[in-house]
Amino acid sequence: MSDRKRSTALALASALAGAAVLLAAPAAHAAVVDVQYDCKTPIGDKSAVSPIEIKGVKEGSGYKLTMSFQKGVSSSPIELGKGAMTPSAVIMVDGAEKVSVPVSGAPNAEAVPANTPIKISDLSGTYTPKKSGKVTLTAGVLTIKAMGTTTTCTPGNSPKPSLELDVAAPGGGSATGSTGSTGGSLPQTGPEDSAIALGTLGATVLLSGAAGVLWLTRRGQRARS
Repeated sequence: MSDRKRSTALALASALAGAAVLLAAPAAHAAVVDVQYDCKTPIGDKSAVSPIEIKGVKEGSGYKLTMSFQKGVSSSPIELGKGAMTPSAVIMVDGAEKVSVPVSGAPNAEAVPANTPIKISDLSGTYTPKKSGKVTLTAGVLTIKAMGTTTTCTPGNSPKPSLELDVAAPGGGSATGSTGSTGGSLPQTGPEDSAIALGTLGATVLLSGAAGVLWLTRRGQRARS
């Protein structure tokens, strides 16, 4: 292979590799965390531990958050009929910015027998960051409303974050005072669509230049023959 052809092949490989890096989505570091909820109920104080999982998916200019409970955290002395209980909670965001995100879920789809742990449906909400950088998401206060009563459950064991994200604020807002835990992904410093567009444009320009080099080379070879 001639030096010119070898250089062209290397340029093409570099262009494709660069585009692949830009197209890759930021990594999310998630974990299932045991949260001890201390609940203030209409019939007294109760405590229960539930493994909590928080997921975040990019959606438009924000992130859809889903909080899942793997065990019930409270019970009722009487049966709760279908649709009688409505859960909600907050997710605490820390790192590039400190905010609380409200999440809510659907009422119970089936009746809950008396003195049976209440299964909490998945809670969801939208987090729109105002600053770009690394953030952690941690389970906050859980609220259960049922039959005119309110039960408030507060994490009592200072749970660790359930999720770590590299987020990009609309308009590219910068982070100030990031205190999130370290991770293996690079922060995204601009809108995802812009990164994809730049990667595609760079690959297109390099591919077009390589095609021109090949055409000129072949034309020169014909002239000499």
